[in-house]
Amino acid sequence: MQYMKPALRNGRYTLISSSLSNTLNPNPFIFFLTSPFHTLQTFRSQSPISCFSSSMAFSSAPDPSLEKQFGEFRTHLEQSGTLRDRIRTVVSEIESTTRLMYASILLVHHSRPTPEKAKSQIDVLKEKYKQLADILGGYPGQYYRYHGDWKSETQTVVSMLTFVHWLETGKLLEHKEAEEMLGLNGPEFNLDVEDYLVGVCFMSNELPRYVVNQVTAGDYDCPRNVLKFLTELHAAFRMLNLRNDLLRRKFDGMKYDLRKVEEVYYDVKIRGLTPNGESVADQGIKGQS
Repeated sequence: MQYMKPALRNGRYTLISSSLSNTLNPNPFIFFLTSPFHTLQTFRSQSPISCFSSSMAFSSAPDPSLEKQFGEFRTHLEQSGTLRDRIRTVVSEIESTTRLMYASILLVHHSRPTPEKAKSQIDVLKEKYKQLADILGGYPGQYYRYHGDWKSETQTVVSMLTFVHWLETGKLLEHKEAEEMLGLNGPEFNLDVEDYLVGVCFMSNELPRYVVNQVTAGDYDCPRNVLKFLTELHAAFRMLNLRNDLLRRKFDGMKYDLRKVEEVYYDVKIRGLTPNGESVADQGIKGQS
């Protein structure tokens, strides 16, 4: 152990260690402690930071090139924000139109014919996409920069268009046909292929429900037609080299849609139901009578 003996020298307290017998550390050391009033004043006066005054640090004028660059950044961000506000206004109107269209399409699940109200909304959607094309017309080459603002709504629109087209023709709405229906066939503003494919996957989600409701209504031939369509569509998607992204996940969901339709079809076939709503056994009884 060491004993610290205080001593006063020149207005400062100095602790001088004296070595005691049987100490663990025989080497003496000295700690210097200054008085609290002297220490702060002396430290401040001798501190190297004092040579840099605040007036000297900020007395120089800002770099003109730096100020000009960030001024251009500010103008660019303001213009981009204004453009996005205009785009989102039109996209909000597209979303409202798709809600009305989907509400009409839902009646198909209750064995009602394809409503004309849903088909009439296609012209409204075409006009909205024309407005988007006009807005981006003044900003060439910026399509994919703002494409995310209407991407989700476009996928929903494609799903409804393909579903209505299948109800009327039993075939898939092709990409070029969807572009023409929406007016998205311009050189700078078109229908993105991935949006089209995701929309087709969304459309397949409606088919299992449609099949169940049609069988309940007595249309026992519907599962066979839907199963044939979904099988061909699933085989076509397998030709694509899909990454692990949204399109891949939606394609995986199509597998479950196909499985649900297969279950309904096998159930109808096992029961021996015919397209006119009678089983094979009932038809045999009528034939004998």
